[in-house]
Amino acid sequence: MIDIHCHILPGVDDGSPDMETSLKLAKEAEKQGITAALVTPHHMDGEYTNHLVDVEKETEEFQKQIDANGINFKVFPGQEVHITGDLLKAIDNDDILFADPYNRYLMLELPHSGVPEYTENMLFELNARGITPVIVHPERNHGFQKDHDLLYKFVSQGAATQLTASSYVGVFGPEVEKFTEEIIAANLGTTFGSDAHNFKGRRYRMKDAYAKLAKQFGVKMASKYEYNAKAILNGDDIDQGDIKPIKKKKKFLGLF
Repeated sequence: MIDIHCHILPGVDDGSPDMETSLKLAKEAEKQGITAALVTPHHMDGEYTNHLVDVEKETEEFQKQIDANGINFKVFPGQEVHITGDLLKAIDNDDILFADPYNRYLMLELPHSGVPEYTENMLFELNARGITPVIVHPERNHGFQKDHDLLYKFVSQGAATQLTASSYVGVFGPEVEKFTEEIIAANLGTTFGSDAHNFKGRRYRMKDAYAKLAKQFGVKMASKYEYNAKAILNGDDIDQGDIKPIKKKKKFLGLF
């Protein structure tokens, strides 16, 4: 199992505060059956800036400590890049870490409050450069929650998505859980990520999520999600499948 989104790099953002906690999280990931992870500290979100060279250095040191503690777990440097007007400039300045060695996949975060008006143009510019934006946790974005067709539009135009395992098993409430299920049913989900931050609410739930996925949508769907996580990390083609719009709920017109 591959995790393409986590905040277990020590002391760089709102995730793990120190190496001791990070090593405990690495052990927990190993117990979950995760063999490798893309560490994705927040970048350019207005609060955290984690430059490429710094993340690479911190990840290398983290891996040394993982190996020294006998944990069978591999980490790769990455970023959860917040969408901003300066994104293309940061790419040109070689300050963006992609999810893979060939700069094909970019872990892209939108603000939780909604979808900025310039998002479609930014996705177009990224695609024009041969970059596939992987929209992280769309199920928790208020804009997509209000307008499901917007997510369908972006995926149909070439974006991929990373759903949060915790969302799918109800950690963020029943509405987010239901929306995650609807995204999966419409084939608008590409893969899972843990988005692990700590041992409380934002902990590893990957094993639970894959078990539920296999039960609810079948073993083939679970295998596809596992394959896509590995494909993104390796820079290979993903298997998105045949996508469709999320069905709108019919409103009941009662007589009062």
